[in-house]
Amino acid sequence: MPNIKPVSDLRNYNEVLRDVAVGEPVFLTKNGRGRYALIDILDYEKTQATIKLMAELAKGQKSGEEKGWLSHEAVKAHFKEKNNE
Repeated sequence: MPNIKPVSDLRNYNEVLRDVAVGEPVFLTKNGRGRYALIDILDYEKTQATIKLMAELAKGQKSGEEKGWLSHEAVKAHFKEKNNE
C-alpha cells in the first residue's frame, strides 16, 4: 500500500525519511494532490540505469531499422573474432 503524506509533514522530516525504504517510496501531497515522491537512492539509481538502458535499446532498434539487422551468425562471428584478439 502506498505511503502517502501531506507535504506539511516535512516539518518533521526525520519521521518522513524514516518511512522511505528500497521499494517503498513516500508520496507527498500538496493541496490534496500528489506532487512529490521521495525514493531511496538505490531505487533512484536503478531507475536511472533503466532509462539509460532503454535509450540505448531504442538507438539500437533505430539503427537496425535504418541500416538493416545483423543475422545471428554475423553477431556470433563478430564476438568470436573479438574474443580471439
